[in-house]
Amino acid sequence: MPSPTRPNVARGFVVPIGGAERKKRNPLILERFVALAGGNDGRIAILPTASEMDDTGPRYVELFEDLGIGSAVSLPINQRAEAEDEGLIAELEEATGIFMTGGNQLRLSTILGGTAVAKTIRHRSAEGVTIAGTSAGAAIMPEHMIAGGTPGATPTPNKVTLAPGLGLTNALVIDQHFRQRDRLGRLLAALSYNPFMTGIGLDEDTAAFIGPDGVFEVVGSGAVTVVDPSKLEYSSMGQAMRGEPVSLIGLRLHILTHGDRYDTVSRKATAGS
Repeated sequence: MPSPTRPNVARGFVVPIGGAERKKRNPLILERFVALAGGNDGRIAILPTASEMDDTGPRYVELFEDLGIGSAVSLPINQRAEAEDEGLIAELEEATGIFMTGGNQLRLSTILGGTAVAKTIRHRSAEGVTIAGTSAGAAIMPEHMIAGGTPGATPTPNKVTLAPGLGLTNALVIDQHFRQRDRLGRLLAALSYNPFMTGIGLDEDTAAFIGPDGVFEVVGSGAVTVVDPSKLEYSSMGQAMRGEPVSLIGLRLHILTHGDRYDTVSRKATAGS
């Protein structure tokens, strides 16, 4: 669950990115994240835990500094014991923005889940710090994380695997590389298990900038697919056998592009100007 905020303190933006975000030519998503993180006066802490490549963290440090952040630091956490390190916690406490890289979201959940680092990320979000994550770093943001699954547009009982996420939001379930990897079916399957949430599928180079009021704006070159199950009339998930298609009647679906908005509280979509 998200950490509670203090009186008169607005929760920070939560920014899931669909992966493969532009880094050099017209990097709209990362530029806006840098601005929210304080620009020249800011400090970004990077968590490359999902990646098994040694240069992932240093590459993002260089990238964010080139985009104008005051300073950036990579916090390589590869074992659960490291996620309890007081020095790393202190770096997160000093950060004005936190960024989780792509890779394998199960590495993130199994290494960070339940640790002091995970608790600090939730705490800092409640204090107003912007938390962004790309690909695996986006998937782990909600209370319920899509850990894996198979491609295809039709939901089946075995289409998706869920695991606990960081809990930065309990209103959404998030999937990434969405259109590129044909992941509508697994998002629908996840929602059939948890029909109180809204599902968002993020295309590559596309992000949802979720504000403290629960309204998000789409930024990037692709689309965000929003699936609203709040008026779901019927689901056959409880009766379907493994591999059988699942009936879902009464869903609402929106395709949102750059500048469009969605209110996760009222569940209303609006076109950008």
